[in-house]
Amino acid sequence: MNENKEYITHPDEMGCIHISEDVISAVAASAAAEVDGVSAMMNATGKKGASRGVKITVADERAAVDVYLMVRYGQPIPEVAEKVQSAVSSAVEAMTGLTVGCVNVHVGGVSFE
Repeated sequence: MNENKEYITHPDEMGCIHISEDVISAVAASAAAEVDGVSAMMNATGKKGASRGVKITVADERAAVDVYLMVRYGQPIPEVAEKVQSAVSSAVEAMTGLTVGCVNVHVGGVSFE
């Protein structure tokens, strides 16, 4: 199962723990969506709500997280992006034990809703 790119494997003294990349994506998406100023998650093509708006890449025991979202009009984009980076990194590390190397925030639009 370790060769399967859809699971992250953590060896443990009692066996191995396998965490689906979908679970990690859901944790990251939930953390990002809760940040004040984020109006919607997007996929890489710019469609709202499609997919979870998160792409996970794991190499050398470090995760790179790409988050695709829309920011609510009037919110300072750099501040919202920094809060998303912090929230996503903290949530993924706390819930999965993975080390997050970077969180790349892709702002695909501004919502006037």
